Amino acid sequence: MSISPGSVTSQPHIALFPSAGMGHLTPFLRLASLLLSHNCKLTLITTKPTVSVAECTHISSFLSKHPEINHIEFHVPPMQHSGSISDDPFFIQFEATSRSAHQIHPLLASLTPPVSAIFSDLVVANGANKVAVDLGVKNYIVSTTSLKFLSLMAYLPILTTSDAAKLVDGAAEIEIPGLTPLPISSIPPPFFNADHGFTATLVSNAKALPFCNGILMNTFESFEPETLSAINNKRALSNLPSILPIGPLETYGLNMNGQTRYLPWLNDQPAESVVFLSFGSRMAMSKDQIKELSDGLERSGYRFLWVLKTKKVDKDEKEDLGEILSSSFLERTKNRGMVIKEWVNQQDILGNAAIGGFVSHCGWNSVMEAAGNGVPVLAWPQHGDQRTNAEVLEKAGLGIWDATWGWGGQRLVKQDEIQRKISELMTDEKLKSKAKSVGDEAKKATGNGGTSKNTILETIESLKQNVQTVLGTHKN
Repeated sequence: MSISPGSVTSQPHIALFPSAGMGHLTPFLRLASLLLSHNCKLTLITTKPTVSVAECTHISSFLSKHPEINHIEFHVPPMQHSGSISDDPFFIQFEATSRSAHQIHPLLASLTPPVSAIFSDLVVANGANKVAVDLGVKNYIVSTTSLKFLSLMAYLPILTTSDAAKLVDGAAEIEIPGLTPLPISSIPPPFFNADHGFTATLVSNAKALPFCNGILMNTFESFEPETLSAINNKRALSNLPSILPIGPLETYGLNMNGQTRYLPWLNDQPAESVVFLSFGSRMAMSKDQIKELSDGLERSGYRFLWVLKTKKVDKDEKEDLGEILSSSFLERTKNRGMVIKEWVNQQDILGNAAIGGFVSHCGWNSVMEAAGNGVPVLAWPQHGDQRTNAEVLEKAGLGIWDATWGWGGQRLVKQDEIQRKISELMTDEKLKSKAKSVGDEAKKATGNGGTSKNTILETIESLKQNVQTVLGTHKN
């Protein structure tokens, strides 16, 4: 490939490679928006087909807003079902993408100007790292979870082999040397089975972490200070590269359908009077639990905005609200509440002055959005990293949670329990004050001179300095 002298530039060309699900796609699109604002050239690699309609819609809308981004659709070969693969469509896509990630090599090798770095999801770390080595470029991991949970995933290769006894001997905690122990109840059930497809996928990719150039985290220094200090000062997981906190990542401001319905309603409500309830893009709540939640919410007496899902994958959502919630509930609460099933801009909602509290599954994007807006959270973790995220959130002073509620669907949480916790969320002045302090720290981190802003600027500058070397390699 010949490079003309006039084309030599210090503009880094970064290939972004997210994995399946909105929880993984969202931080990548937010990071892409941030990188564009700092004059980076971007290539976005997205898997095809997507699991959810939301992913497809957001990718299309984002690319329409940013036509300067080069887009590569990576066709992922379908997985042959086996006993090791979960029925969860997102887990299946994780495993399929992980197994074929190395095949992006020819897609990236042919790009002009040449790629100077790959920013990849942990789920594709192994394949992306091999491609980066072959191309002679840097590979950074973009973590989509808390640093505490990332630590657990980084430790999985040991935990599922030499330390496997810790998962079966009835221990109350899992200790990662150098870090605060994790309660055994916060370990996701798939991790207890080394042959589970999701676990095996994470183990193979976690082994690639030490060979990456850094791990970009959607978090900030004051939110997870102990874990960050322990890893970056090599007191824990000393084989990991530098942890680079760059959050909370700001929203990328897409105009999606449906927003006009709830924002005017919120604008008419008194300050900090509304409790917002949302359980993420992948959580399907049972009808029995929905009934208990609606009763507890009604008994609490607070205004509410509730985003309701009954299916794990959005394209399977067929039922109307009237088929899920009783018409009498909707009638009784119509003057103080709103229940919606469509996509919402959660960042806009949490930034609205009417919101006084957030009932959340504790997906990490939601935690960082709450932190960025200083909104107190009632954590109700459902699966995956969410119990660990809830612990992090509580320790940081952003929220409360009841660990006895278990994983999603593990037991039926009753209406009186829900009512008590919602009331605590909305009336605890000490909690509100702490949450506002977290919000102030988040804004400081991403503002001029803040730790998160400095970290992303230093990372981009490092890539700019590396561009000349990469271009020189391609010329020869």
